[in-house]
Amino acid sequence: MDYAVEAARQSLALIGAAPDDETGGSVLLLGPSEPGFWPAFTAAPEYTDGWPDPLDRYSKRLIGALAARWGGTPAFPSDGPPFAPFIAWALASGRVWASPVGLLVHDLQGLWLSFRGAVRLPARLNLPPGKNPCDTCAGQPCRSACPAAALTPEGYDVAACHAYLDAPAGADCLTRGCAARRACPVGVQYGRSEDQSRFHMKAFHPT
Repeated sequence: MDYAVEAARQSLALIGAAPDDETGGSVLLLGPSEPGFWPAFTAAPEYTDGWPDPLDRYSKRLIGALAARWGGTPAFPSDGPPFAPFIAWALASGRVWASPVGLLVHDLQGLWLSFRGAVRLPARLNLPPGKNPCDTCAGQPCRSACPAAALTPEGYDVAACHAYLDAPAGADCLTRGCAARRACPVGVQYGRSEDQSRFHMKAFHPT
């Protein structure tokens, strides 16, 4: 079974596969596939039905159906506590690393990496690893891109980020998405619409 192809039919990307130490199987990590995920979501009933958490509900419908078809169990970052160890799974996949500013970076999606869910399978899969794009990134522009200096190797200053977004100068990040994520050369190739960025930033920083 080609899991990546089946996921792509739902505008989802197979981010990577990690060993599931709890079950002895595998965890397939799924995120948005760009371009295409945002138009698919905005055309779905969850986007316009007026109920809370439309993106989470949309993701659960799609990934739940994939899990049923693949004979696995779905898992989602929003479910908990206890919360599923998505960061640990990602780092164990061989395709995700900690970036110079602390955010996770993906070999193909760069700093735009995000998780919509996962499917836990009973079988152990061995997918080929990727290469850390930060190792060959000239200048590592993400290091100096955050206008609030909130993202550093020492950690994420959440308060400084929110304070900047409250100021008039924060309108650029609120409209176009995190400046550090946008600065990633790998992420530039991945692409994300401003409408999608505004949606996520509004959820992160309601105004």
